[in-house]
Amino acid sequence: MSSYSSTDNTLVLEALDNYDFSGISHLCDVGGGHGSTLCSLLVKYPHLRGTVLELPSVIENKALLWANKMGVGDRCTYVPGDMFSEVPPADAYLVKRVIHDWNDAECRQILSTMRRAAPQHGRVLIIEQVVPGPETPHFSKLFDIHMLIMVTGRERTVEEYAGLLEGAGWKYLQTWYPVSKMLGVVEGVKA
Repeated sequence: MSSYSSTDNTLVLEALDNYDFSGISHLCDVGGGHGSTLCSLLVKYPHLRGTVLELPSVIENKALLWANKMGVGDRCTYVPGDMFSEVPPADAYLVKRVIHDWNDAECRQILSTMRRAAPQHGRVLIIEQVVPGPETPHFSKLFDIHMLIMVTGRERTVEEYAGLLEGAGWKYLQTWYPVSKMLGVVEGVKA
């Protein structure tokens, strides 16, 4: 996952270039690894503070964590935990390349956990490869076969992500894309 982050970070920042972060002061990256993506957002938006929620084994080696390396250690904390049971309260949640690992029931559980912790009008930003219509070639369609073989999850369309959000008590708002559409940022708001 770390190898994807540098490429992903560029795409995420591009996709969210026109996103209005002014109503968000605390962003939690659920399953955020060593924090590369969250820290990239903290660098670009100095008013934000962030939390990375990750398994204890992932964040135990402090030398691998990005917050201090990127100069945002004073605004970024790492919290060990399990996204299926509890996440820290935050204004918005970022979940990148995580939801596609799980089946629909597991995804609804993860998203419901975030919803319980979110304030009224809280946000969630699901960052994944989004499967386009049947006429459009896209790597996500090939990667979907990999997901089928390796885990319980799959790549999904915007409509399928919207359904997952609504099934967990969120309302789908829109999807943000970089120019390449290599990934999408599916946005939901607490319903």
